[in-house]
Amino acid sequence: MTALAVILLIIGIVLLLFGVFIEAAKFLLWIGLVIIIIAVIAWLMRFIRRQT
Repeated sequence: MTALAVILLIIGIVLLLFGVFIEAAKFLLWIGLVIIIIAVIAWLMRFIRRQT
């Protein structure tokens, strides 16, 4: 689960950077943001489950 969250976070950051640097691919910016949010939610769920 941790590896998946890290991979999603890295992919999200890469897509976010591509979206910023490539004007024609603005949709990558939104996809990157969504993937980052999903990775953060997955990490938070894992963190909360570990605390209980």
